[in-house]
Amino acid sequence: MIRHKVFISYHHTEKDEFYKLDFERKTQDIIISQAVQLGDYSNDLSDEYVKRLIREDKISNSTIIIVLIGAETYKRKHVDWEIYAGLTDKANGHSGLMGLLLPTYYSSFENYYLLGRGFNKDTLPARFYDNLQTGYAQLYTWQEAFQRVNLRNYNIQTWIEDAFWRKDNQSDKINNSRLQLEYNLVF
Repeated sequence: MIRHKVFISYHHTEKDEFYKLDFERKTQDIIISQAVQLGDYSNDLSDEYVKRLIREDKISNSTIIIVLIGAETYKRKHVDWEIYAGLTDKANGHSGLMGLLLPTYYSSFENYYLLGRGFNKDTLPARFYDNLQTGYAQLYTWQEAFQRVNLRNYNIQTWIEDAFWRKDNQSDKINNSRLQLEYNLVF
C-alpha cells in the first residue's frame, strides 16, 4: 500500500486540534502527515513569510490536502492559503483535495440544524466549496471516515486514493480563481 504525503488543513482551536491529532493517530499506517504542528511557526513572523514557509516546507511535498472542517474553519485565512497552495501547480503537480466535516462543525448555530443531513455551503471554506462544485474535491463526515468497508480497509483509505486519482486525472476541474483571504473573517 502506498502511504500518501497528506497536508492536513484545519482551524487551530483546541477542539479541532483534538481531531487533527486523532486523525494522524488513526491514519499513521496509510499517510505521512505534512501538517503544521503547534509551535512550528512563531506568531512573530509575518503572514507572507509563514505562508511561504508552509507552502515550501509542507504543501510542496504533499500529494493530497485534507481539510478538517469545524464550525469556524471557513473563516480562517490560513486554511484558504493552504488550499490555494495545494491547488497551485508545483514540482509534483497539484494536490488532491478532500474535506471531512468534524463533529465540531455541527456545534455552531448555522450548522446545528443540519446534523446528519449535510452541510451549509456558507460555512465551508469558500475555495474548498468552489472545488466541491466542480467535482475536484469531495466532502465526507468524520463519523463515516473510520467505518470499515471490509476486514482490512476503512472508508478513509478509499477516499484518499480517490483524491489522489482526481489529482492525476481531473486537474482540469480545479477552480483556484478566487482571491486569497487577506484577513480572518469575523461576523
